[in-house]
Amino acid sequence: MGVAIAMSATVMRTVLDFHDLAHAPAWSAVDDRVMGGVSASQVETTPEGLVFSGVVSLEQNGGFASIRAQPREYDLAGATAFILRVQGDGQAYKFGLRTDDAFDGVQYQARFSTQAGEWLEVMLPITDFQPTFRGRVVTEAPALDPARIRSFGFLIADRQAGPFRLVIESIQARF
Repeated sequence: MGVAIAMSATVMRTVLDFHDLAHAPAWSAVDDRVMGGVSASQVETTPEGLVFSGVVSLEQNGGFASIRAQPREYDLAGATAFILRVQGDGQAYKFGLRTDDAFDGVQYQARFSTQAGEWLEVMLPITDFQPTFRGRVVTEAPALDPARIRSFGFLIADRQAGPFRLVIESIQARF
């Protein structure tokens, strides 16, 4: 007698395709200047995708640069992972998710590495995202609920001083 095995189909959905800018939210830079640092970044759309670039400086207790999208609805209930198609510079970055519209507050982050000049598909399971506030883990925050995601962002920190460049072609969700 055979045994029935339930096969769950993996569904992938493109959340943001930076080749189709009509559906992309506006992005802005938020660097360590908000606390007196001197790092500087910019975000621009190019035929390659969304480009996050600049220079991280450790001067004046700085050390991070980030970009984030304006908040909006994404309908991501049931998502189990995100897949980023990126081209980096060999440095490590963090992908950040926010579940409210506040400028400052808890952000869920997952770290990923890049290889200089190589296009990569990076998979980040929902369980990899840690709740943080201003770079520190928030132990009493609830686990990430994909249904509540309102905004995406990218960050470079962890004492990686110098120039950086990350190209994001797309963000997909796996269900």
